[in-house]
Amino acid sequence: MSLCQGFLGFVCEAHFDQASRPRKSGRDLGVARADHEGWPRNAAPRVLSPRHLEAGKLAQTSWKPTPQSVLVRGTNATFAPTNNYGYAYRDAHSAYQLTIRWLVGGNTSYADHAARILDGWSSTLVDINGTEDKYLAAGLYGYQFANAAELLRGYSGWPKQNQTAFGKMLNGVFAVYNHDFLEHHYNKPDFYYANWDLCNIASLMAIGIFNDNRTMYNYAVNYFKNGIPGQPEVVANGALPYFSIANFTEQGSGKTLMQIQESGRDQGHALLCIALIGVIGQQGWNQGIDLFDTFGRQILNASLIEASAEYVAKYNTNHTVPYTPYRSWEGVLEVVAPKARFDVRPGYEALYSHYAEVKGLNASWSMEFRDFVNGNLTANIEGGGGDYSPNSGGNDSFGHGTLLYRIDKES
Repeated sequence: MSLCQGFLGFVCEAHFDQASRPRKSGRDLGVARADHEGWPRNAAPRVLSPRHLEAGKLAQTSWKPTPQSVLVRGTNATFAPTNNYGYAYRDAHSAYQLTIRWLVGGNTSYADHAARILDGWSSTLVDINGTEDKYLAAGLYGYQFANAAELLRGYSGWPKQNQTAFGKMLNGVFAVYNHDFLEHHYNKPDFYYANWDLCNIASLMAIGIFNDNRTMYNYAVNYFKNGIPGQPEVVANGALPYFSIANFTEQGSGKTLMQIQESGRDQGHALLCIALIGVIGQQGWNQGIDLFDTFGRQILNASLIEASAEYVAKYNTNHTVPYTPYRSWEGVLEVVAPKARFDVRPGYEALYSHYAEVKGLNASWSMEFRDFVNGNLTANIEGGGGDYSPNSGGNDSFGHGTLLYRIDKES
């Protein structure tokens, strides 16, 4: 198979082959199913979750997008305008939610407005700036915009030339910063915790998928598995060999629990890491690559993603987990961090669904944390943008996993 013309070259001679293109029946954080094949029609969560989505302020055609020419993120950033990145995540979530409403209900007015949001950004945004936090903006909002666009790409009312323009914006603005960070880490490779790498990996993968750039996509996948190409000695904390700190066998179940690179930092960031590896796993799954099973059961009796998700979920549902002290740039992290324990973040619907419902594996702690998060909403479902903190942390993940991923017939 021929490759795309250059890593950051937008024009591609070869599309992904049919086996690796997003599959209609696949279930992805970015590529939701339009057909809903196999969804139990009488299951309460499936009734309440679309109603909840429909009531959200971001899922309305009245939502007014605010595209920016320069996206700025950074504590004490002195750039003008200062810290305007909230516009990006709100508009990305809005485009995503509106597109889901179109896919679920068929009302093209939602797709039309989603297209207007994306077109506004592609015709306006030219750069990302700020402190080193600009790389977080590039990663988080890059994967979100790319996945919203991937959901909408099948809509006939979004002209091909507009899709091309959006892809060029993703490539020329977001992917450039994604690649720069993953290669150079702002010249401080030991400094950045795992979520920095993970969001930029997720973004490059998503942009590679939308732009049919096999080279970009493969780079992100290989980075996730191995780290910086040709430089295995350089720290890349989001790559799985560095992300995994210690593995433990749980008494009773015999399953593996994996301490991750941010377990000793705080639980908000640990949960963000789990959500991001879920995004990466789902994006790969829909392209025919089972990243969910990377370094799988033949080595650990569990994949790294499953083992890490179970570890973080167990601790954040008020259970004790083993821990190995770990040295970061801040010094030795002696204990599993209690800071932000029980933080409420979406993402576990997708992980539990994949491991327990698709593969039939023991993901009991993931289910417990999923239910804990869902219990924070009256509808007892996983919400999305607008349901959690209005700040960045509440919008790092798209959520709405009950609607998009749950396939069991419980409750």
